[in-house]
Amino acid sequence: MPGWRQVAATAAFVAYALASCAFVVWWPNSPWATAFLVGPLLLGLLGAGLSQGRKVVLVGALLAVALVAAFLAAAIHFGGFDAHLLYLVQHAAIHAALGWTFGVTLRPGATPLITAMAERIHREFTPAMRAYTRWLTGAWAIYFAAMIAASLALYLLAPWRWWSFFYTVITPVAAGLFFVGEYLLRYWRHPEFEHVSLTQMVQAWRTK
Repeated sequence: MPGWRQVAATAAFVAYALASCAFVVWWPNSPWATAFLVGPLLLGLLGAGLSQGRKVVLVGALLAVALVAAFLAAAIHFGGFDAHLLYLVQHAAIHAALGWTFGVTLRPGATPLITAMAERIHREFTPAMRAYTRWLTGAWAIYFAAMIAASLALYLLAPWRWWSFFYTVITPVAAGLFFVGEYLLRYWRHPEFEHVSLTQMVQAWRTK
């Protein structure tokens, strides 16, 4: 990805995070807040599955959309609409879809998601790489489950502003830290692994 695209993508991400935080904290019951927060994330997952032909991603995204749609239908039917709860369901649904996308590839006879990606990058794929990428696929699945648990705990036990900060700031930052931390751990524990660039990893994901 060219440098200007990386800068533009980072700027767009920061702007989205700041706007999301403002909506959730000050206008949580606004229909515009619901559309702004829920729409791009669900459309992004659907687009990933449709454009790349990844069945597991598409099914996971459809599951997330179905859960949110079911919640909206129930809220309308029973005459109540708690936007706070909608955000909780949306956050959990997205992470559940992502966790399922990774976790389902760990079933017997399947190729773990990160293993399949790594095989496309490395010229020589060793048994150690296979074991590590399988472990990493499971670690990401556990991470997504942990984020759901943390979200539920904060929603039930902490003030709304704490959960909104977790939703809009901590969630993306935690994913970035996990990604960077794993990268550093990989080359500390396995310096013999062939080094790959971020661009190569993104390309492997797109062509998977």
